[in-house]
Amino acid sequence: KNKRLFNIVKKNITGWLEQDYGFWGGFELQYKNMEPKILIEPLMRDEINTPCKEIEVYCFNAQPKIIIKKYGKQTGMSFYNEKLNFINPVLSDKDIINIKAEPDDNLKQTIDLSKKLSKDFYFVRTDWILSNERLYFGEMTFTPYSGFYPYNDNLKMGKLLNI
Repeated sequence: KNKRLFNIVKKNITGWLEQDYGFWGGFELQYKNMEPKILIEPLMRDEINTPCKEIEVYCFNAQPKIIIKKYGKQTGMSFYNEKLNFINPVLSDKDIINIKAEPDDNLKQTIDLSKKLSKDFYFVRTDWILSNERLYFGEMTFTPYSGFYPYNDNLKMGKLLNI
């Protein structure tokens, strides 16, 4: 049984290592010609069947402008501006449940940390994970949704960028 599972995992990992992620699932050329690596990390869950909350901080010219706190697919999201004032959703997904929640210390900390991480970029989205209310860095995303997600106002978001 373990050998069968090992072979399945090995086949998956081999496929991931052979994939050209510059064109996989979208158009993200920053991944083209990168040497692939596999990192194995602990599975983070608040409870066994409950994914962790996530925070996405959209930084334009090193300034966090849009902050989204995700509570889970069925639970909803909270949307904030750079001053942590509640705003209408910036994503045009009609199924979004917009939760009006007061910003907490973790949300404030992501803004400070995101400013530091984004200082060398015109645009980046910094992603964070909240596991049992403890903050962890997730990743820096340079082309969210491969640039194809229909935001409510693409022009308004584009105007946040100063090149």
